[in-house]
Amino acid sequence: MAIFMSLVGVSIINVVLPSIQRGLGASDSELQWVLTGYALTFGVVLVAAGRAGDILGRGPLFIAGVALFTLSSVAGGLAPDPLSLNIARVVQGLASGLLNPQAVGMIQQYFRGPERGRAYGALGSVIGVSVAIGPVIGGLIVQLAGEAQGWRWTFLVNVPVGVVAIVLALRWLPRPLWTPRGPGSRSVVRDLDPVGAVLLGLAVLALLLPFVERSMGPAGWLVLPGGVVLLALWAWWERRYRDGGHAPMVDLALFRVRSFTTGTLIAGLYFMGVTSVWVLVALYVQDGLGRSALEAGLIGMPAAVLSAFTANWSGRRVTRLGRTIVVAGICSAIVGLGLSIALVQLVDAGHASVWWMLLTLAFIGGAQGLVITPNQTITLGEVPLEYAGSAGGVLQTGQRIGTAMGLGIITAVAFAVLDGSGWPLAVTAGFGTTAALLLVTLVVAVLDVRRGTATDAS
Repeated sequence: MAIFMSLVGVSIINVVLPSIQRGLGASDSELQWVLTGYALTFGVVLVAAGRAGDILGRGPLFIAGVALFTLSSVAGGLAPDPLSLNIARVVQGLASGLLNPQAVGMIQQYFRGPERGRAYGALGSVIGVSVAIGPVIGGLIVQLAGEAQGWRWTFLVNVPVGVVAIVLALRWLPRPLWTPRGPGSRSVVRDLDPVGAVLLGLAVLALLLPFVERSMGPAGWLVLPGGVVLLALWAWWERRYRDGGHAPMVDLALFRVRSFTTGTLIAGLYFMGVTSVWVLVALYVQDGLGRSALEAGLIGMPAAVLSAFTANWSGRRVTRLGRTIVVAGICSAIVGLGLSIALVQLVDAGHASVWWMLLTLAFIGGAQGLVITPNQTITLGEVPLEYAGSAGGVLQTGQRIGTAMGLGIITAVAFAVLDGSGWPLAVTAGFGTTAALLLVTLVVAVLDVRRGTATDAS
């Protein structure tokens, strides 16, 4: 419930931005920060929040994250001006980054073997459905509540979900909830590795900022090398901290585990490509074809349903079939993109209806469940329990960075083509770029499967 709520907060906003602009009289730069504020704080705190859960206990931080998300949703829904809304979105992103690693860490902590695969299957269903159904919910709410104020209810609808999630967490999460390590507060602070947390947070911020805050212009790209330097400095600090006899925020030895490193790379590349599909579809259907926000959202409904099914299916079989499921999922996404490109051209020529996209996007929806769930299960399968939260945070940070980079690159390609032609060619260029990224992802996954087969044979 909580993960669904937090991820719908990412996807629902895409179709209600025009409603926010009308309702609050927001400028384009203020509107940009509705997206940027959430994305930045969500990505920046993931690893530190995961490590805090490993040290202090995941239950309390999960509940705190849900409570903070719920309160910031109230603040967003009642915001009197763009500044108040943007502050609420920043806090919402912080809360989302706080609760997400705890959910992953708890699955690692309380489930083993095939049961863990099924638990990740349920989580994968939620992730796939939340991304696809967010625009549908947003479009429906705006349609029912009106263009000027409908956006407020896309925030307020989180409140009952958050309250129920907190009540169930208090009833169901194993006791004791609060389980700080070490003999005293100084030991806890050392284990939290505050210097490492700050360095990594600044590095992720610098890596994300040029992609999510486009109003910075060319000067914004100067931040990117600084992010790389900070990342290298963070890695140096983590080694030094470990050599000094302390527990680092992230044990860099995790990256010597092939399944973890390969899975994190696959997740980053996959999210870099596929996340942009739903943004391009929403823009194409609304701006290119003049359809409503609700129609733009409904286009993705079969994809959401199929994503839920394939996530559960793959979660039950991942321990037997391994990453071959991921390979099949990536192939399905590439097929869906090819069919969607062909359909866009047929619609432009007047030979087909855009509603055939219900079918073409279903291939991509099916891919969501075939890629995300088994990849997460395999990636975290060999991670030591004491680093389950921070490892999950690293994986999710890779996804956030991939998403931000993909949205920045692919939408830039689409808009560059749009300036000189029309929406059909722009969407074709965007989908083509996405397919190219997925081909790279496919190569990484196939090589991993072959290495695994060779190891088994030897």
